[in-house]
Amino acid sequence: MLHYYFSKLKKLDFPTIIFMVCLITIGTIAINGATSETRLNGLYISNLVLFAVFCLPMLLVAVFDYKLLMGKLAYVLYGIGIALLLLVKFKGENINGAVRWISIGGQQLQPSELVKLFTILLVAYLLQKRAGQPLRLFQDLLPICIVFLIPTVLIMQQPDLGTSLVFIGILIGMVWMGNMRMIYFVICIGIVALVVGLILWLYYADYELLAKIVKPHQMERIQTFLDPVNDPDKSWHITNAMNAIASGGIIGDNGYYLQQGYIPYAYSDSIFVVIGEKYGFVGSAVLLLLYLFLVYRLVMIVVQSKELGGSYLVVGLIGMLVFQIFVNIGMHIGLVPLTGISLPFISYGGSSLLTNMIAIGLALSVNIHQDEIELSA
Repeated sequence: MLHYYFSKLKKLDFPTIIFMVCLITIGTIAINGATSETRLNGLYISNLVLFAVFCLPMLLVAVFDYKLLMGKLAYVLYGIGIALLLLVKFKGENINGAVRWISIGGQQLQPSELVKLFTILLVAYLLQKRAGQPLRLFQDLLPICIVFLIPTVLIMQQPDLGTSLVFIGILIGMVWMGNMRMIYFVICIGIVALVVGLILWLYYADYELLAKIVKPHQMERIQTFLDPVNDPDKSWHITNAMNAIASGGIIGDNGYYLQQGYIPYAYSDSIFVVIGEKYGFVGSAVLLLLYLFLVYRLVMIVVQSKELGGSYLVVGLIGMLVFQIFVNIGMHIGLVPLTGISLPFISYGGSSLLTNMIAIGLALSVNIHQDEIELSA
């Protein structure tokens, strides 16, 4: 049995692991820079410990045949995920006004992170059953949308808009690669454009009505994005983030904005600002290149996969990572509204790191077990 698993480990896609380790190394350095000389000094050591501990589940998932997770077990995992979200709703811990965590064995777990993986597994299975045929509106697209809608609504109630948006990003990527008809895609884009256009129109034409429709904290973020100079207090975070990144120049500086405490949650959601300010354009470029290389390796796993379920699974994982990268970096340079979302492998957070490392493990599993499809054919 051990020989079997060791033989699987020899098939690991080591470039993917190397890029992931490089990203976690950068994240650890950034966490140290964000927390040194603060009450959180030494947090980077916890990050290294978490990485070492999470290597075991990542490798176990990698050598485990992903096909066994797709099917009835995917429904079970999805059900467990929804149950955990409901447990958060009624028994979760309130931290900074949000109820997103439950305590297990003295450790805090954010179920919404793991639910992303469970949802991707189930939807990959549903897409696989179509065998590449165009998705039907009621028989295929509607059930898939419901699968995404349930956790999205529960997570929005926590409230956690950032993670909710990740589900939407994953949905778009998976149904597009699952052969969704162009007319449906155009309709979806039209609906999104209509909603965004309506928000913009209400903001400038009837501000009071829009304020009644959206929640106060959401209204603040809309205002901060569309008109940051109107209320400097509300746009304080994003203004300082952009100034900090700009002050980093080519090779970075001593981190004035960071030292003065102008960057909230610098070790987690705002960690890209730390890299931009302390390590400048060069540090930011290296980070983006590593993300590019990692995504490229994942795309190659999709291309080389001999089984549609594996391809859909990795596409969902790519959608999850890319969406989080784009939104996290984009919100700190003024491209998208500010929202709470972690930067994969860089931000500090046990649940986030565990989820992302298991995601890599699933992708590695698809790569390891792809030849078995051909042998059994």
